[in-house]
Amino acid sequence: MSILIDETTPILVQGITGDKGSFHTKEMLDYGSKIVAGVTPGKGGKSLHGVPVFNTVKDAVRETGATTSITFVAPPYAADAIMEAADAGIRLVCSITDGIPAQDMMRVKRYLLRYPKDRRTMMVGPNCAGIISPGKSMLGIMPGHIYKRGDIGIISRSGTLGYEAASQLKALGLGVSTSVGIGGDPINGSSFLDHLVLFDKDPETVAVLLIGEIGGPQEAEAAAWIKDNFSKPVIGFVAGLTAPKGRRMGHAGAIISSTGDSAAEKTEIMKSYGLAVAPSPAEFGETVAKVLKGA
Repeated sequence: MSILIDETTPILVQGITGDKGSFHTKEMLDYGSKIVAGVTPGKGGKSLHGVPVFNTVKDAVRETGATTSITFVAPPYAADAIMEAADAGIRLVCSITDGIPAQDMMRVKRYLLRYPKDRRTMMVGPNCAGIISPGKSMLGIMPGHIYKRGDIGIISRSGTLGYEAASQLKALGLGVSTSVGIGGDPINGSSFLDHLVLFDKDPETVAVLLIGEIGGPQEAEAAAWIKDNFSKPVIGFVAGLTAPKGRRMGHAGAIISSTGDSAAEKTEIMKSYGLAVAPSPAEFGETVAKVLKGA
């Protein structure tokens, strides 16, 4: 099985007619994703790569039954696109956009809370690589060919480290049930914990690789929850061991405060809660294989 998306998931692309939206729509279609609609205001009635284009998300949902959206919308307009999708009843929004202002994301988070939990939109991202359930569906910008279908879940703040993990697992004959890139921004739509809950319920995911970064409390919170609530092995890693304190590193969320946010401290927290920790990105696959052997 998988979480979030599979071969039956009807997807719409917000910003489909832009350069990035057009390119990645073609890539996702070629992978086998079920893309049923695109949305670009003012371009309704046209089609792209055989996909009908609508002016609004509500129109697209009414006509096609789309339940899931991926947004290729410029930063100043991305928050409005996400909120429009929520109002149209979209259950999962994946935002690839980098550079959404933190204040806009605060507005989005508050906006999504207006809906009751059973109808609330889950958001993945922003500033992420997206989601892939190998052999079933791709909702993102990752190189699909490096992912082998299997039973290891991946949740990563870093897109490239998520790719590296998938590639190493494939080289060892191991595969991925679903890989989720949650993004590296300080305010993101969903956390490690949100997806760990889903992986715990998935009968065909046997272990999860959790790839964190410096900055923020997410990794520590996830590790504490795993100890008492998660029934499967979790392998952890935190990028940024050599990052100097107080300096912003790449992702907007990757900044260490004076205490508690460094890679070394997060790694120790993970170990204290019983997680196996990969010594380096070069040893993702090896560490997962070793944990599975001992499980």
